[in-house]
Amino acid sequence: MTLRIAMWSGPRNISTAMMRSWENRPDCTVVDEPFYACYLHETGLPHPAREAVIASQSIDRAEVIRQISEQPVATPLFYQKHMTKHMPGGMDMGWCAAMRHCFLIRDPAEVIASYLKKMPSVDEHDIGIARQAELFREISAVTGEPPCVIDAADVLRNSDAAMASLCEYLEVEYLAESMLSWPPGRRKTDGVWAPHWYRNVEMSTGFKRYQPSVPEVPEKYQELFARARKHYAWLGGFRPD
Repeated sequence: MTLRIAMWSGPRNISTAMMRSWENRPDCTVVDEPFYACYLHETGLPHPAREAVIASQSIDRAEVIRQISEQPVATPLFYQKHMTKHMPGGMDMGWCAAMRHCFLIRDPAEVIASYLKKMPSVDEHDIGIARQAELFREISAVTGEPPCVIDAADVLRNSDAAMASLCEYLEVEYLAESMLSWPPGRRKTDGVWAPHWYRNVEMSTGFKRYQPSVPEVPEKYQELFARARKHYAWLGGFRPD
């Protein structure tokens, strides 16, 4: 029986490196942001490679849910990288009941600064932190327990301890040799949007070293940062001791 693992993240996190870590296990299949095409089709947003994304995935949410929750997978583990903003508010999350869920968080100042390096502007929806907190509550209600919460900074400070703790939560064997290093390059499983977003991770061979920083948030985004910081702090309260 396949264990389906859903990792919920906002953008400009270490979500793709985390996917690399799981994909490098010999017993794991991964999928990269399966709801991205649905999201772009529904919102009409002009993201990079928009038409290519829509052509590469189903735009039928019911079909995507069937693929990730019911479709057979050849490996014991099925790791799913999800962006919280791809899930519209009010959506029935009952399909999540049979999965194990993890939430990957990052300091909003770092998210905002990183996002602005790739896009001309940013708003609350773009960074997805408020939606991340909402989804945490919704999925907790569906599964009957709070999901695991992982801070990107903790992973970068001590990757071995963080990944071991995550595997312990999921009740899977921790394979340090596979999960802490991987060959560089693009993967067939990477979304077609990889050329725009994945340059750094394509050059990586493991989780990068933690580099303490306090990015300056532009004045026009200070209110956004303050709101996001509250959600981030609340989610952080569910990190393991």
